Amino acid sequence: MSDTNDSGETQFGRGETSGQPRIIPKSANEALRPEQVPQPPSRRRSRKARSQLVIFLNFVMTVVVFATIIGVGIFYYGVKSYEEQGPLTANTNFIVRAGAGTNEIAANLERNNIITDSRVFRVLSRVYLDGQTLKAGEYEIKSGATMRDIVELLKSGKSILYSVSVPEGLTVKQIFKRLKDDPVLEGDLPADLPVEGTLMPDTYKFSRGTKRADILHQMQDAQKALIDQIWERRDDDLPIATREEFVTLASIVEKETGRADERSRVASVFLNRLDKGMRLQSDPTIIYGIFGGDGKPAERPIYQSDLEKQTPFNTYVIKGLPPTPIANPGRAALEAVANPSRTTDLYFVADGTGGHVFAETLDEHNQNVRRWRKLEAEKAAEAAKAAGATGSQ
Repeated sequence: MSDTNDSGETQFGRGETSGQPRIIPKSANEALRPEQVPQPPSRRRSRKARSQLVIFLNFVMTVVVFATIIGVGIFYYGVKSYEEQGPLTANTNFIVRAGAGTNEIAANLERNNIITDSRVFRVLSRVYLDGQTLKAGEYEIKSGATMRDIVELLKSGKSILYSVSVPEGLTVKQIFKRLKDDPVLEGDLPADLPVEGTLMPDTYKFSRGTKRADILHQMQDAQKALIDQIWERRDDDLPIATREEFVTLASIVEKETGRADERSRVASVFLNRLDKGMRLQSDPTIIYGIFGGDGKPAERPIYQSDLEKQTPFNTYVIKGLPPTPIANPGRAALEAVANPSRTTDLYFVADGTGGHVFAETLDEHNQNVRRWRKLEAEKAAEAAKAAGATGSQ
């Protein structure tokens, strides 16, 4: 039995009984209607996205991008500067000292207004050289040369070359003076002179900064090699036994004549005299005996008394060859002695025209001497006449 209220509803019908939820009846349509779908949670920024690491990485990436752009710009500027025409308006000489590094070279180039930017030269040159070095020396930089042109030149080592000429027939002392007086060569020469005849006459090329002693050693090595080479190809029946005698006779031939067509015949005269035990009677040996390596003054003649002076070199007094060469002979004189003309000549005298006339006998030689003296007298008379005519004007 249940209690009812005035509306006719039971307590249970009003919603709930004690301790249980109230049941609300639904119509068929309401029962089929789908329940409301819960809304998705609102999109909130991920904590990871908001982390400081991601912010820092984004900053770094931005910096890298900007740095790359700046780096590319700098590199482009550098390459452009490296390849473009330089500021030089005229050719100039530039010296790279021995041991100088790229930094020093770059600074000196900029200081001399040869390049516009030493930093560009320094950095790109190291890349361009790829381990190679810039060589010491003196270089001629062309007008408008690019930095690349300059690096190519300094890398090649094609520096400006100077030269010192040593004619045939000079003494060691005279050669030393030439080396000492050269303004480009550097350093001292040895205090002790090399043996006469051991320096090769030639023209020697060198770059600025070359030592005098280096040129001297080059001359000694070249002469030794030349003497050995020619001595090995000498005639077998020469009346000389050693290389030293060979060079000594060649030095006498060198001083007696400068004409290429006469050397082998002059050599044959001396060799014939040696073979017969005759004195050589060579005037250049008199001069060396009196003046040594200094040489005879140009204005000083040979006097009759000089022929009788007792010196180790005077071949009018001594028999055979002097103790040492009297000069440094060249290749032609050495070749003439090693392979002389085949003659029976024993005498020669100047012919008044720069050459010599040869003779087999003393009588023939005396006639040639008289002829030469007559020519000399005529020349002296003509010179005196010309001097008198000039003085009367």
